[in-house]
Amino acid sequence: MHTTSPALSALILRVSLGLMYLAHGATKLFVFGPAGTAQFFSSLGLPGFVGYLSMAAELAGGLLLILGIKARWVALALVPLLAGTIVLVHGANGWMFTNPNGGWEYPAFLISSSLALFLLGDTADTRQA
Repeated sequence: MHTTSPALSALILRVSLGLMYLAHGATKLFVFGPAGTAQFFSSLGLPGFVGYLSMAAELAGGLLLILGIKARWVALALVPLLAGTIVLVHGANGWMFTNPNGGWEYPAFLISSSLALFLLGDTADTRQA
């Protein structure tokens, strides 16, 4: 009996990652607000507009992942964003995300999941748009 399904596995991974990225972008949009997100990015020493770009990347990337449009490439494109959260925000807070200001294990998990989705290849895309 054949019990593996790479396409179904990719679907589950793709949709769950898409929902996580969408949730992160929505938090920036609806909880912190665009101006608050830009202000936070400025406090990290980055130009404020990077906050807007980050929010847009998470929202658009999450939506594209859920829809299965160029999913493997979208997942790969989001990896530097998450790596930046480890380097600039969460890395100094230790491993556990429950630490004050959040640790780096959750962004690291999203990076590894995004890379796994990329490596799954074309089974990750439902459309070849």
